[in-house]
Amino acid sequence: MHHNTIALIIPAFTVFACAAARADSPEPKREAIASAIRKSIPLLEKGAAGSAKQRTCFTCHNQAVPVFALVEAGRRGFTVDNDNLQRQLKHTAEHLNRRREGLLKGRGKVIIDAYALWTLEAGGWEPDETTAAVSAFLLKNQQKSNHWSNPGSRPPSVGSDFTTTYVALRGMAAFGAEQQRAKIEARTKAAGEWLLSATPVDTEDRVFQLRSLQYIDADEKTVAKSVAELIDAQRDDGGWAQTTDLKSDAYATGTALVALLRTGDVGPAHPAVRRGVQFLLDTQLEDGSWHVVSRAKPFQKYFESGFPHSKDQFISIAGSGWATLALSLVIPEEKTEQR
Repeated sequence: MHHNTIALIIPAFTVFACAAARADSPEPKREAIASAIRKSIPLLEKGAAGSAKQRTCFTCHNQAVPVFALVEAGRRGFTVDNDNLQRQLKHTAEHLNRRREGLLKGRGKVIIDAYALWTLEAGGWEPDETTAAVSAFLLKNQQKSNHWSNPGSRPPSVGSDFTTTYVALRGMAAFGAEQQRAKIEARTKAAGEWLLSATPVDTEDRVFQLRSLQYIDADEKTVAKSVAELIDAQRDDGGWAQTTDLKSDAYATGTALVALLRTGDVGPAHPAVRRGVQFLLDTQLEDGSWHVVSRAKPFQKYFESGFPHSKDQFISIAGSGWATLALSLVIPEEKTEQR
């Protein structure tokens, strides 16, 4: 039920139609990409460690996305502080352990608990009683609905039903217990019906609708259409914007590139990917971060995690993590430097 990628051939007319106007996009220099990743890693590590030191709770922005990026960078041979990485995984597991009894009683928050499972999955965490409890919670939550919803005032990562449904599907697929499998398959089938009928309205929706298709065995035509729609939303500057009235930024661009590279049959040489990568290289700041302006309405007291950009630091570390992950995915899984 869980696949890392969808093996498909997107019809040639789809790819050409999306990229014809920019088919001559130059290939970004490999060393420039590697340099950008090296500059970003220390900041991601600092922001993740700083958040965990000040807060016992797991956060999607300071634990999840940095872990995704650091794990992938490590696979490409970049130097990563493995001790710190393991502390972030332990921090995430302990957060879920404290919530286990409540989760078994149906008390949880899909977007956070499922993102936590995704973080553990990325770090190679073995299934245990706690991960099974989270899967059970996801399975029972909103069971009268055909998808998962998590309304909130913290866009882009909180508020999209497509994101919430994706992380729930992924969490159950990765950590569902054997005795849960039949019910998981039934809920996945129901979610598939919703995913195929619902209309995405912004980049976050398009990204996670596309990524969800791998869990519902969507046909090639459906995936190709979703890929084309995401590529069509790319801006002239090579980036993606969170919404039509905002400028391109690292969060939207990073998530879009990761979705295309992970889920669509789109490789690093595709013009849309080249242009997106170049946008990220052009917009990275000297300190190694990407600045993304927050749209979220804060619900907790502000604190410094050690990542730059003050009140924008939470979405900026998430954006920088997605950007770093996207850049890592265009580099083959081979040693790029001595670890």
